Amino acid sequence: MPERDCAIAVKTTPTKWVPETMHLELTHGDARQFGEALLHFRHDLHTRPMFDDAGLAALLDAYPRERLGVFTMGEDPVDWRSWRCGRAGDLTGADLLAGVHAGRIWLNLRAANDHVPAYAELADEMFGAKEAAVPGLRTFKRDLGVLISSPDAQVFYHLDTPLVSLWQIRGEKTVRVYDRAASFVEPRQIEGVVLRETAEQLPFDPAWDSQAATQVLQPGMMVTWPQNAPHRITNGPMVNVSLSLEFMTPAALLRANVIYTNGLLRRRLGWTPAIQTAPDPRALVKFGAARVAKALKINKEHGHILKPAFRLDARQPGELLGL
Repeated sequence: MPERDCAIAVKTTPTKWVPETMHLELTHGDARQFGEALLHFRHDLHTRPMFDDAGLAALLDAYPRERLGVFTMGEDPVDWRSWRCGRAGDLTGADLLAGVHAGRIWLNLRAANDHVPAYAELADEMFGAKEAAVPGLRTFKRDLGVLISSPDAQVFYHLDTPLVSLWQIRGEKTVRVYDRAASFVEPRQIEGVVLRETAEQLPFDPAWDSQAATQVLQPGMMVTWPQNAPHRITNGPMVNVSLSLEFMTPAALLRANVIYTNGLLRRRLGWTPAIQTAPDPRALVKFGAARVAKALKINKEHGHILKPAFRLDARQPGELLGL
């Protein structure tokens, strides 16, 4: 998800959670194409009480406040610069939910599995179910994010370095996924994201929507798409709750490191390298080169941390106040 590094500070106590057994079923696509194709699944996580308003308020109180991403955005799908970061201050979880219901806010709780024990158990359960549903799948660098967002909110056209799957819990959102071909995203742009030269957002032309793979997600649905595929998301006219799994597989890690090396070759030597995805000699050499370059810190990464531009106020749910 875009602009992941914006947040604030307060320590709270985690809530208890009783492990359950989830059901995950592939409904569209070929599981053997995981990571290279758009796949649809059904799940039953949306039936759990941990995702009602009381459960979400408890999660927001338990999650480290300094890591909570609070964002707002405009309505124009092209105007990604309207994506702004804010402060939650010392609002309670219930106050934050009231703001989501009343305003145009996107709350991003990245890596909830690293900070809230209930979500660490949930992540193990979800990744276990995913690996059971996809033959031979092995995942690592696991990140379970929780997205709580206002009616009609959106995430702009962007791409991610790792693999991503989006699990819908409450509300309805439309996910549009675009091909990785140069007509939608140039190799240099993918490299820029992987090298962390730029934010994840990309220039967007609404005419591309006619060629996008479009999926309306309702509670109990999950979608996963090819690694690095550009995508954008729009909420329906209701509060949305989704779970975002970001992770790597051996193949995904190879691809990311090949792209990393390609970026260095293009920028430093003027080459126009191709992306190798099979573990052939060229890909393995690029993988090794990327690891060396990272260890030596040859490439300077940019954090792209947004400066907070507004704050929320419990007395005016959904209103954005100046700092």
